[in-house]
Amino acid sequence: MKIAGWGRFPVAELPCRALRDLEAGRAALQALPGLIARGNGRSYGDAAIGAGGVLSTLPADRILAFDADNGSVTCEAGLLLADLLDVLVPRGWFVPVTPGTKFVTLGGMMAADVHGKNHHGAGSFGDHVLQMTLLMADGSLRRCSPAEEGALFAATRGGMGLTGVILDLTLRLIPIETSAIRQETRRAPDLGAALAALEETRGATYAVAWIDCQARGRNFGRSLIYVGEHATRAEAPHAALAVPQRRSRRIPLDFPAVALNRWSIAAFNELYWRSGRPGTTLVDYDSYFYPLDAVLEWNRIYGRRGFVQYQCVLPYAAGEGGMAALLRRIVQSRRGSFLAVLKLFGPGAAKAPLSFPMEGWTLALDFPADADSFNLLLALDAIVTDHGGRLYLAKDARMGAGMLRAGYPQLDAFRATRAAADPGRKFRSLLSQRLDL
Repeated sequence: MKIAGWGRFPVAELPCRALRDLEAGRAALQALPGLIARGNGRSYGDAAIGAGGVLSTLPADRILAFDADNGSVTCEAGLLLADLLDVLVPRGWFVPVTPGTKFVTLGGMMAADVHGKNHHGAGSFGDHVLQMTLLMADGSLRRCSPAEEGALFAATRGGMGLTGVILDLTLRLIPIETSAIRQETRRAPDLGAALAALEETRGATYAVAWIDCQARGRNFGRSLIYVGEHATRAEAPHAALAVPQRRSRRIPLDFPAVALNRWSIAAFNELYWRSGRPGTTLVDYDSYFYPLDAVLEWNRIYGRRGFVQYQCVLPYAAGEGGMAALLRRIVQSRRGSFLAVLKLFGPGAAKAPLSFPMEGWTLALDFPADADSFNLLLALDAIVTDHGGRLYLAKDARMGAGMLRAGYPQLDAFRATRAAADPGRKFRSLLSQRLDL
C-alpha cells in the first residue's frame, strides 16, 4: 500500500502488517526487512515510513489497567489519544501532556516524545511515562523505565521507533474538575511584545501563540497569545466532565496549488488577527487543544504535492534575535505560513538523546512541498544552526545528516544504545536512512 506521513510527502509503496497480537508482531519481524512501527500516521514526514515495510499498531488499542487512586493508566500502544480521553475525562482525569491533535496513538506520542502548550511547566510526554514494554528485533520483550533499562527507555523516548516496537506503556495522569478550559486571549503588536507576553505566562499551565509570519513594518511578528487553565467547578458549573460533541467537517478534495498564495495567506492572517479579541472565556478542551481536528483531512488544502512542516527550537539566549532572523527571511520569501505557532519551552529531557525540546523558543510553520519552499528551508536551516538550534524529527521530511549532528549533541549515545538493542538494524525508516541514524 502507499504510505505517507500527514504532510503527504514523501510517499512510498510498502508492505504493511498489523500488530493484532504478539505473534503477529514477531512474524512481521521475520517477514519484513527494515520495518518501522506505525500508529495513525500523524508524524508529518518520513519517520513512520519503513525502509522495507510497516507494522501497524492500530489493532493494539486496549486499555489494560486504570488506577484511580494513583492516577495512572496502562494502555496498548495503538490506542488513540481521542479514545483514551473519552474514557478519562468523564472520570475526572486528563493526560499531562498533549500535542495539537488527539488523532495520535500513545506509542507514537512516546516515540516522538511529544510536547504541548505546557512544556514550560510540565515537560514532554516522556516525563510522565512510568514504564513501557518493547518488542525487540530478536522477538524478545523488554520492560523499561527511567530506573530499569534506563538507557533503552531514554533512547526510545523520541527515538522514532528505532529501538523497538512499543507494545504498551503506563502513563501518569492529572486530575480535572471539569472538561472546560478557561482561555485568556492577549494581543501582541510585534515580535518583541509576543516574546514578552509568553515570558509573562510562565506561571500559567498552558500558553501558545499564533504568529503572523507575513506581517511587516510595525506589525512584524504580531501575535495572538492563548493562555489556558483547566476550569474548576465553580468557574464552569455547567461544563461538568462532559466530552465535547463537536461536528467535524471534512475537506472533500485536494485544493489546487494556486489556492495557497501570499495574497490568500495574508488575507487569512488579517482576518485571524482581527478575530482574536482580548478577553477571557470558557471553551471546551477540544477547542483549546485540538482546533484543527474539527477539519478532517485538512492536509488536503496543500494539494496533491503535499506540504512540509518546519519546527525548530532555538536556545533561550538566542531569543528575539534568532526568531527575528527567521521571520525576516520568511517575510522576504513571501511564502508565509498561516499555521504558524510560537511557544516557550522549559528545560529539555537531559537523558533522552533524541528528544526535541530544549529550553528556549520553538516555531512551527507549514509550507507547500515544492522547490521554492525547499530553497527557503535551506536558508532557515542555516539560521537555526547558527543560533544553536535544531529541528523536530517528528515533523521533518528533508533535513540533512549534518544538521542533525549539529543540533543533537547526544547523537552518539543514541547510536550506541540503538546498536546494542538492534545490532542487525531491523528497525529502519526512510528518516533513519536519510539522517544516517
